[in-house]
Amino acid sequence: MLNSPPAGIAPSLPCSIESIEEVEGFRRLRPEWDDLLASSRSDCLFLTWEWLFTWWKHLGGRRRLSILALRSAGELIAIAPLALRPPDYGRLAPFRALEFLGTGTAGSDYLDLIVRAGQESVALSVLADHLARGKVMLELAQIRTGGSLARDLAERIEGRGWSLTASGTSVCPYIDLEGLTWASYLAGLGPAHRANLQRRLRNLSRSSDLIFTAAASEEERRTFLGHLIDLHLLRRRELGGSDAFNSPGLLAFHEEFSALARQRGWLRLYLLRLDRKPAAALYGFQYGTTFSFYQSGFDPAYRKQSVGLVAMGLTIRKALEAGAAEFDFLHGDETYKSLWARERREIGRLESYPPHARGVLQRSVNELGRDARKLARRALPRVVAGRIAAALNRRSGETRTCCDVS
Repeated sequence: MLNSPPAGIAPSLPCSIESIEEVEGFRRLRPEWDDLLASSRSDCLFLTWEWLFTWWKHLGGRRRLSILALRSAGELIAIAPLALRPPDYGRLAPFRALEFLGTGTAGSDYLDLIVRAGQESVALSVLADHLARGKVMLELAQIRTGGSLARDLAERIEGRGWSLTASGTSVCPYIDLEGLTWASYLAGLGPAHRANLQRRLRNLSRSSDLIFTAAASEEERRTFLGHLIDLHLLRRRELGGSDAFNSPGLLAFHEEFSALARQRGWLRLYLLRLDRKPAAALYGFQYGTTFSFYQSGFDPAYRKQSVGLVAMGLTIRKALEAGAAEFDFLHGDETYKSLWARERREIGRLESYPPHARGVLQRSVNELGRDARKLARRALPRVVAGRIAAALNRRSGETRTCCDVS
């Protein structure tokens, strides 16, 4: 615990930092965490206590908790939700690094610091002083490149002698639904896509008993999630596999988090049945006024009927009816997303290296790792290169495989 305010902080604002390294300390933060997140400009689903605690429980692996909780006069004003990643030579990461909870498997987007509104300057100065006194590099992935508290922190640490690299890693296409109705949204789609959606929906309604429902009860959540996973893996089998539900840890994570999300009213888990048979499923969340599309799947036997496309259209309509102001496809520039969404935001990664020889060596090794991924993509067959790149990228939060919705 650091009880004295660091340089540059007025004595009238006494600050203390607690480093939380045990799971019970993380658990006890829950009530304050919720309140702080609601007041922060970084508020989003992937920074909720529920998402990050469940991720830690099932997917934290060999990392060590290293959450920093900053208080001013006893009030919690900031959380740096960090974990210490050990060296991993198999993934060309031979050095320890501090990274955000949620990094890697599960595909968390918009990771960031959580800071009470109006306290950003004080909180970032204290956190920068604290972290700059250490010798462990920071790798902060899946952040908004258009503005984040993490970027502000990294720049303050750079001003204390560290070196900083920033890179874009992906894009998140999204639909701005503000002020739209289903009819006006359809009118803004490309004419070919709009006509295809309407024709497919009309044909399915005429030729089959089409039922599109959301999981409402705990029993339906379990059943629909099982269908979603089966349909996703069935579809992805044709395309070389999926990283979305390919381990016991991931399956346990989604089982537990989807239950918590249902209790909080966030879960949006839809099943499309044709003649009572599961044909397509879609898994997402509505947090505040943002709908986040997470995953989908469909039975290839219904490919000609475009059940994936129909399920997506019906989901967007449901989001509009529920008052969503944004429909976020999350990271990935798959072609099908551009049929639905016009806007996009970039996400990226920051790497902060300590001064002197240690930092120079760490930066050089990371750059070699990126060069290895590029070489794999150029020199190897597409499927093999993709698998190698996915393995190397897991530590950067870029591995949630999305379905093509067709």
